[in-house]
Amino acid sequence: MDENLFDAERFDRDLAHAPVPLTQFREALNHAKELLKERFLKGAPVGRLVRSHAEVVDMLLVRAWRHCLGEQNELALVAVGGYGRGELHPHSDIDLLVLAEPEARERFRERLEVFILFLWDMRLEVGHSVRSVEECVNEAQADITVATNLMESRLLEGPRALYRRMRANTGRDAIWPSRHFFEAKWQEQIARHHKHDDTAYNLEPNVKEGPGGLRDIQMIGWVAKRHFGAETLSDLVEHGFLTPQEYRALLKGQNFLWKVRYGLHVLTNRREDRLLFDHQRTLAELFGYSAMADRLAVEQFMKDYYRTIMELHRLNEMLLQLFQEEILYAEEPAQPRPLNKRFQERNGFIEVSHEQVFKRYPFALLELFLVLCQHPHLKGVRAGTIRLVRNHSYLIDDHFRNDLRCRSLFIEILRQSHGVARELQRMNRYGILAAYLPVFGRIVGQMQHDLFHVYTVDEHTLFVVRNLRRLTLGKHQDEYPLCSRIMGSIPKPEVLYIAALFHDVAKGRGGDHSELGAEDVNHFCQHHLLSHYDTRLASWLVRYHLLMSTTAQRKDISDPEVVNAFAAQVGSQAYLDHLYLLTVADIRATSPSVWNSWKDALLAELYHATRRALRRGLANPIDKDELIAEAQEEARRQLRKKRVSEEAITAFWQRLGEEYFLRYSIDEVVWHSRAVAKDGRPEQPLILLREETERGGTEIFIYMPIRGHQFTTTTGTLEQLGLNIVDARIIPSRDNYTVDSYIVLDESGEPIADPRRLEEIRSTLAARLSHPEAVSHHVQRRVRRQLKHFPIPTRVSFEQDPNKPRTMMEVITSDRPGLLAKIGRALSECGVWLQTAKIATFGERVEDIFYITTHDCQAVTTPEQLECLRATITSLLDAGTPATRAGSSVAPTRGPASG
Repeated sequence: MDENLFDAERFDRDLAHAPVPLTQFREALNHAKELLKERFLKGAPVGRLVRSHAEVVDMLLVRAWRHCLGEQNELALVAVGGYGRGELHPHSDIDLLVLAEPEARERFRERLEVFILFLWDMRLEVGHSVRSVEECVNEAQADITVATNLMESRLLEGPRALYRRMRANTGRDAIWPSRHFFEAKWQEQIARHHKHDDTAYNLEPNVKEGPGGLRDIQMIGWVAKRHFGAETLSDLVEHGFLTPQEYRALLKGQNFLWKVRYGLHVLTNRREDRLLFDHQRTLAELFGYSAMADRLAVEQFMKDYYRTIMELHRLNEMLLQLFQEEILYAEEPAQPRPLNKRFQERNGFIEVSHEQVFKRYPFALLELFLVLCQHPHLKGVRAGTIRLVRNHSYLIDDHFRNDLRCRSLFIEILRQSHGVARELQRMNRYGILAAYLPVFGRIVGQMQHDLFHVYTVDEHTLFVVRNLRRLTLGKHQDEYPLCSRIMGSIPKPEVLYIAALFHDVAKGRGGDHSELGAEDVNHFCQHHLLSHYDTRLASWLVRYHLLMSTTAQRKDISDPEVVNAFAAQVGSQAYLDHLYLLTVADIRATSPSVWNSWKDALLAELYHATRRALRRGLANPIDKDELIAEAQEEARRQLRKKRVSEEAITAFWQRLGEEYFLRYSIDEVVWHSRAVAKDGRPEQPLILLREETERGGTEIFIYMPIRGHQFTTTTGTLEQLGLNIVDARIIPSRDNYTVDSYIVLDESGEPIADPRRLEEIRSTLAARLSHPEAVSHHVQRRVRRQLKHFPIPTRVSFEQDPNKPRTMMEVITSDRPGLLAKIGRALSECGVWLQTAKIATFGERVEDIFYITTHDCQAVTTPEQLECLRATITSLLDAGTPATRAGSSVAPTRGPASG
């Protein structure tokens, strides 16, 4: 024991004369903690700090035990759990077991209560139980966690014979034999990983519980102790289950995660295992990371973190597979069945046919994954073969990459009908994908420090491939029927998978990642002898993989000229099909909360409109007047069937301009016309709701006389009600009425299905629009904690629309409540009309496009009016603290409105 941390002799001497012993215990504990914190901040090895902290607590607990219970030999004080391993972070729980037979427990009850209270008064975070040996056995039999904690126990004070009896009666020869223990702990790990989405690559990972975290290391230790009787991980090296290199990798990973966890406890002054945004930047600075030209310090730190847990995840998988073979299959028949000359099957797992396979046939490093695809019944790879793959990955060099057999094998994997996504993920876990594709290796563990991209670039990329593969499976065809139908028509899906693999491969390199990635995939395709057509298609897809989402979310796709321009850029139906599938798969792989029915409908709308344009031919673009005539003819036909009079139809339509028939679907025109035909020209707002429309959300229809701040009042009310506005279109009529239509989703990104909720929305809107003078435009919503770490100053810019007499205004700012209402207020104050708005939220970042005109429908060009807009919007938005708007992700909005 370091005397600077705890001088035992001096403490005992002073304690004998201390008038208030508790004070001395507190001071000794606080002194040790402060000294350990100081050493941590100066860079002392964290392993030494964690163990020294446990040693100090040991010394104090033993003395507190003696102080409160006196000299006795009937009760034992036992450290269990993490503390039992002799590891303590600054604010870790101190788990204690008091071993006492029933008679002794009753006799010492009061003194035990005094002891526990004394520990709490010392400000130790104690978890305790008082049990007899028999009770320990019963609890351990019923709960694998209790059995695990007892397995990691240490005797601190008391009769050793009592402690040994407890250990013997709860050991593997008494309860939870190795096989049952391993099966239970494995299921426990699977459940734990599920809670963290089966990925360690979360924006705010859990250092302890997440995949690849400290629990995964502990899992290896628990099984080793139970099965082999090993006391430490180093004992596994002696048993031949862990190589010295793997042991060093485990220790290195554990020390890195310990350092992060220790830092979290120090920063928060409490037990904290989540690596939140609140702490990532501070820890990066504390650990000595500094910003570079193309990478933030925090991004470098998090890349090291993700690469560490990826390596630990690999080791965990391999060692548990090894334990599975040793424990679960040890007594089962193990006669190998040849799969080919280099691989065989044993107990449902693939293995090499001999130890020299990879050395003699390096191409087998890729062939392994092809064989797994071709034999989907295989449950996985035997641990010995996983180890051989890891140990021979150095063979993947330029000579390997140029070998025609290797190039052919990689393409053949992508052409398989089963297991492509699964095996690419396995290749990534084993380090083979990064070795074979060095450009992919650069993005492994790379995270963008924002709220939009919730996975590392490599994880996101493989999710995109998985989403594409899912579209090929019949059992999933009802999820996205249009996508599945198109996927079934794609002649070479492997070209789409290649584009997916390369679409983000150049992120973090500086420059346009789409342009750089297109060059990379072009080289890959040529190197792998793909045809000129396939090479050009893959390169085009990577170069323009953002084109469709950008067009749908930032442009007015109800405008035929926008659709014609997009169709001209796409050029063919084949390119459109591939781009649409890649776009859907890409957005769905960005974050679990990004995709919703609205985006699905928006992209499908653009797809169908572009398909029609391509069928007409690029030399014969869609004509606006023709579109309007077709829409009106079909709407009239449907309205006649619903017995709506021609006079009512004509009366309503004559009050509307051509923009109405461009911006609304035939279904919406019919719905609006029927409603207005019944009510004529109401003085109070006519408000109707439909649970779900073809546009993928709940539609709110408002027909009323135009009033001041109508857009501001409506959007503010909807946002205050917790709704995500994904589409807003407001068409003023010639007789001073307005036809408003909003598409909304609830906070989970789904349409509103509850009739009571729908009625609440309708009645609240009716009340506020009827009496706008009594409405406060301030939206009060709960803010997302993470947003304060990503402040974005408001920027307002202007550009003239080349197709129409209107001005495009772009607002880039932080997400916050009531954003649309505030911008609507600015437009009104500056005397500007809103024609169309495209609103996109990317995590913490809002990039909104507003198409605006003067009151006489001309572009806004005067410097005074433009400056009014810039100054008013900036003032309104930057006056408060940025916070979140309703909804969670990209929220495209379209629609004209006045402020």
